[in-house]
Amino acid sequence: MGNVTLLNGIFKESQEKGKEYLIYLDVDRLVAPCYEAASQTPKKPRYGGWESTLISGHSIGHWLSAAATMYAVTNEEELKHKIDYAINELAYVQSLDESGYVSGFPRTFFDKVFTGDFTVENFNLAGGWVPWYSIHKIYAGLIDVYILTGNPKALEIVTRLADWAKKGTDNLSDEQFQRMLICEHGGMNEAMADLYWITKNEDYLELAIRFCHQAILDPLANGVDELEGKHANTQIPKVIGAAKLYGITGNEDYKNMVIFFWNEVTKNRSYIIGGNSIGEHFGPINKETLGITTAETCNTYNMLKLTEHLFQWNHHSEYMDYYERALYNHILASQDPDSGMKTYFVSTQPGHFKIYCSHDNSFWCCTGTGMENPARYTRNIFYKENEDLFVNLFIASELELEEEKIRLRQETDFPRSNQVRIYFDEADEAFLNVHIRVPNWVNGDMALLVNGVQTDAIVKDGYLLISRDWRTGDTIEFALPMEIHTYTAKDNPTKIGLMYGPIVLAGALGKENFPESDILEDHLKLNNYPLIEVPSLVADKDRLTEWIKPVEGLPLTFETKEVGQPGNRKVTLIPFYSLHHQRYTLYWNLMDEETYKTFVDKEKDDYEKLRAITIDVVQPGEQQPEIEHGIQSHNSNTGYLNVVERSWRDSRGEGFFAYTMKVEPDKQMYLQTTYFGRDKTLFADGKKFERDFSILINGQLVAIQKLEGNHSDGLIDMNYEIPLMLTKGKEKVEVKFQSNEGKAAGGIYGVRIVNAPLT
Repeated sequence: MGNVTLLNGIFKESQEKGKEYLIYLDVDRLVAPCYEAASQTPKKPRYGGWESTLISGHSIGHWLSAAATMYAVTNEEELKHKIDYAINELAYVQSLDESGYVSGFPRTFFDKVFTGDFTVENFNLAGGWVPWYSIHKIYAGLIDVYILTGNPKALEIVTRLADWAKKGTDNLSDEQFQRMLICEHGGMNEAMADLYWITKNEDYLELAIRFCHQAILDPLANGVDELEGKHANTQIPKVIGAAKLYGITGNEDYKNMVIFFWNEVTKNRSYIIGGNSIGEHFGPINKETLGITTAETCNTYNMLKLTEHLFQWNHHSEYMDYYERALYNHILASQDPDSGMKTYFVSTQPGHFKIYCSHDNSFWCCTGTGMENPARYTRNIFYKENEDLFVNLFIASELELEEEKIRLRQETDFPRSNQVRIYFDEADEAFLNVHIRVPNWVNGDMALLVNGVQTDAIVKDGYLLISRDWRTGDTIEFALPMEIHTYTAKDNPTKIGLMYGPIVLAGALGKENFPESDILEDHLKLNNYPLIEVPSLVADKDRLTEWIKPVEGLPLTFETKEVGQPGNRKVTLIPFYSLHHQRYTLYWNLMDEETYKTFVDKEKDDYEKLRAITIDVVQPGEQQPEIEHGIQSHNSNTGYLNVVERSWRDSRGEGFFAYTMKVEPDKQMYLQTTYFGRDKTLFADGKKFERDFSILINGQLVAIQKLEGNHSDGLIDMNYEIPLMLTKGKEKVEVKFQSNEGKAAGGIYGVRIVNAPLT
């Protein structure tokens, strides 16, 4: 990575904008939670958003990784000074705790865990919000600083922190350890594997193996897909760690689980842009449900990391085909080129828009990986192994191979141009097998010229292979034939996307009824913001070039004929990576005239009716909606029911769960609760629970509900009128579901505040 330099173009511009944000951020504010966790007064106040919660401290870890990587590829000295200062600050805080602990939240959660007597849920461990996940970012940041900048103090800090983790977890039996891993824990197995690779300390290898979550990884090793309903980005880092462990141990089980997982996610569970998940969770296989909370950006960051490992094992072009699609259409598209701010979700809901973090008061997980992404653009443009050099990505860049005394330059304005030229600035008859990727989207032959002479090349694993001794001044030139083509959704042949080569073309729909700002502290705030009408395309799918034409003078900009219906509308198409601060669609209903005459998008109609009356909504069992709505619970459980493709929450015995939800103070409000129609008496843990429970608003009983399984299969909605006296003058209320001894509340599959009951 450090021997590749971006020269110009869209990635260079994005890299510079990303670097600006890294320099802008104040290290004293980033480490402030670490001071407070050690009962010290910080030099400056901590940042807002997630940094003001119990996940605090993850951002200094992300920043360290991002800054170290950016320094390695740009040699920006200001970053190096800030990195060294941050390391000194963390070393000081660590010195205050003889155990070696340093993080952005108190050690008390871990102290409780290390006793073996702790509570655990998917996102809660001993009362802390994903503590291993958060501290993992500090582990990773320290490791990256050591590897990429050579700072020895970073290694001292992280090994002391690893020794603390080893000593504490030694108290846990294997059963207790695996139970602990129910809670999201980031890439702890990867971090420990990295530390073993650096230090060869067997303790860290042992800990890396213990941090492998068997409930998830064992089925993958056996080729069994149990991913539906699982929190997507909880699982991907576990698989990355398994890939690292395969490299260390040679255990084929690790390799098998990685390959199987990658295939399932990239081929059966991803959207057109290469991202995955809806509401942060994997849905059913080959289902491409559109929505506002799709394609969490962290997931794609991690999928690119995972793809690197598979390519290292098998240099096949299919891995870089996916890498390219996700890099251009999700990662590059996730940073605002004006402000440098990052997306959390990338909406696939037609007519919606991107939402970006704020500078100082967001610090979501995707703000963190978003800091890292622009520094990672140089990765995998080239890949060198022995005498083989792979040209994977067509990005203007320079590569220096010190051992071979070769310096070469890739000149291209791809994808605005399909021409690529590789120029050997320095080479002294050094032998090299040069592999040029033949992308899966090329439309025709790639004519290959070496020193201006057409050359026949061997095709191997999706690459053109040229083997020779290279000299200064040698050139390789080729064109990448591109055309407009369609992407068809996995679950609906009428639902399509439009692409030009690897580039997803978004429908640019303008700023009709656009919000005041799309840079927000709360990324869920505009989930119910009104949508706009998105036309269907009534045209011939097999004759795209007859009704989609390039706009002269505007590279990668296209316009349709008047095929948008209703209204005979023309539609402008531009690369999704360059679309910001306006409405868009990635997916279209495309059909012929006969089909359109009888076409009714019932799913869209029902969705819009529900959105029109919704004031607030929580999806029980999903991390972000519950966290953002102040989840409180006791004796509560969550799960996922495949037959309805939805997560749920309940409470059992003397228990409850509650959310803080928005209301309109001067209008009649209704609580709409979603149940499974066949739910009745629950048998769990050797006990019998009648599903008979109370529903309270601000502590006042509004309903007693009993579920007896007397409805049809599927989900049902029930509406409860909220007395005006409970919402008068209020903007938020507490919605509580409460059970008593021998009873269960729920399962609840949806909680929604509406201003009219949906009939």
